[in-house]
Order: sequence, then C-alpha cells, then structure tokens
Amino acid sequence: MILIFTPSNAEADEIRDRQWHLAALRIPEAQSLSQGDGVLVAVADTGVDARRGELAEAVTAGKEFGEQANGDGRTDTDGHGTAMAGLIAGRGLADGSGVLGIAPKAQILPVRTIRSEFGGSPANLGAGIEWAVSRGARVICVAAGTSEYPEIKRAVEVAIRSDVVVVASAGNTTTAQHVAFPASLPGVVAVAGTGKQGDHADISATGPEVVLAAPAVDIVSTGAFGKYVTGDGTSNSTAIVAGVVALVRAKFPRLSAAEVIRRLTATATDRGKPGRDDEYGYGIVNPVAALTAELPAVAPGGSPAATGQGETPGRGVVGVAAGWVVVGVGVVGGVVVWWVRRRTR
Repeated sequence: MILIFTPSNAEADEIRDRQWHLAALRIPEAQSLSQGDGVLVAVADTGVDARRGELAEAVTAGKEFGEQANGDGRTDTDGHGTAMAGLIAGRGLADGSGVLGIAPKAQILPVRTIRSEFGGSPANLGAGIEWAVSRGARVICVAAGTSEYPEIKRAVEVAIRSDVVVVASAGNTTTAQHVAFPASLPGVVAVAGTGKQGDHADISATGPEVVLAAPAVDIVSTGAFGKYVTGDGTSNSTAIVAGVVALVRAKFPRLSAAEVIRRLTATATDRGKPGRDDEYGYGIVNPVAALTAELPAVAPGGSPAATGQGETPGRGVVGVAAGWVVVGVGVVGGVVVWWVRRRTR
C-alpha cells in the first residue's frame, strides 16, 4: 500500500533525510557535475500536479490523451505521475527541505496517458510517446507496464530512431515474473529494483531484458494535493534512472541515445553474478561514474555490444531499488491493460 501524508513543518524538514537513495547513489556529488540543465523529460503517466512547491518551476505544459482529454497534463488526481516527476526533477523547497529529484534543473513534460489506478488504453500511451518525441523530449519515462500493443511498439521505435532514451519499468512480481511491456522491447532501458543494501528487491521482476537497477524500496516523493508518498516498486527505480539519463544528456549533449545507454551500462556497479544478469542487468546505476568515466571511443560500425545496443539494444545496467506494483486492471477497446503502479504505504 502507499502511505500518503501531509507533513507538519518539522516533518517536512525530515523529507530530504528520508530520501535514502540520494546518499546511496551519491547524488549530491553527481549534482556538482550536472543537474540536468535543459533536458526535457517526458513522464507518460497520470499527469503531474504542477502546484507542488518542489515542481512549480519544473513542469512545462504537456498534453492529455484519451476520452475527454482537454488539459495540458498539469493536474493529477491519482498522484503516481507527480511522484515520478518529483523523483526525476524535484527542486526542493526554498528552505532546503522537501523532495529533491535526481536532475533538479531538468524540465518535466507531463503526458497524461493514464486516467487513474484502473489504468488506461495502450493506444493512449503510444500516442503520448510519439507526441513527446515531436515536442523535443530527450528522455521518456514509462513507469508502468501494459499488455503488448502494436501502437506502443511503433511509438517506441519512433522514439529510438529519433535519438530519445526510453526508460521503462521491469515490473513487479506481484503481477508478473517476467519483464513487463514495453520495457521488454529492444532498445528500451528496462529498470529493475534494489533495496537499501543494494540487494535485489523481491518485488522486482527479472529477466534477460533488464538493463539497469536502481533503488525501489521505501522511496519518498511528492504526491498530489500537497501531500507526500512513500512506496515500493520498479516505478521508483525507473524514474530515478530517467533522472540519471537527464544528468548524462546535460553533461554530454553531443552523445547519441545509444552512447548515453552505453555510458550508463559501462559504469554501473556490478552486483549479483559477475557481468550482466537477469536481476541487475549490467548493475546498479552509478551516476558519478557515468558523469566522470573516460570510455574508449567506439568506431563507426563497431561492435553492437560495445554500445549496449546489440540483440537487446538498450538492455543493461542499474541495480539499487525498484519496485512498482500493478494495482489497476482495465479493459479498453477489448484490450486488457495492466499498468505497473507504485505500491505505497
């Protein structure tokens, strides 16, 4: 379950301390090197509550998809999208309290493709991804999973051809044992989850498509209506990795999406079995190493494996904490849709 709470002033001061993943991933050090300046990150989710103090200057006008969609994505009656946005680009509060995101100078493009915890149409997600590409998003965060659908596959292929890094949730074991769709698609950075000691999170799905891992357990973030939420799930780890991608894209603006993924997988902290494995992918995402490592150049036409874009392009590295749960099942147009959601308590 998700814990939703409105903190007192004293509790608000503790929010930053409760964001344990910031210290675990050495985010203060990483932010001395990059803060995601100028990088537009699309969040395909339930919308983003732009009234939040931590997000007020971070969220640009987006778009809603589906029936009766007439807003710009900057409202959220569910809170999931707002939580993802906070993990990616939360800017904290003026007094130094509140939620701090991985890339606080990145910009969030809210793409509302999910109406509530009961899910949404895969067609909306496909349309939202393509629209985000057309608006200049350089990173797309899909902290959810759904049934396989050709429109989503086509949209992801469009994004990858357009030099966009697509980051998606591997899924949670409460609903599936295998990597969720669209994280299972070639070229997508499929993110699994870890706990506070860097161990594989039991809630996280595993599989050969996993590329990276990141923290997913007991993650605090922004919620809708001025509240904070604490939750488990690979949605968390997905948003965290999307934030790290923004740091790298800002630091190395000339790198292609494939080269960004290569940098993340090559510098990830190896855990589990030596080398790539189904729990961690290439390892736990290591933001500081990704921003500082000197990697050998890859000649044109070089080994696909060297770029992280081989038979399973984009599959590779991260592993600290991920764990999102499918809590909604909907039927739209005869297609059963499972959205990977954040389990809160």
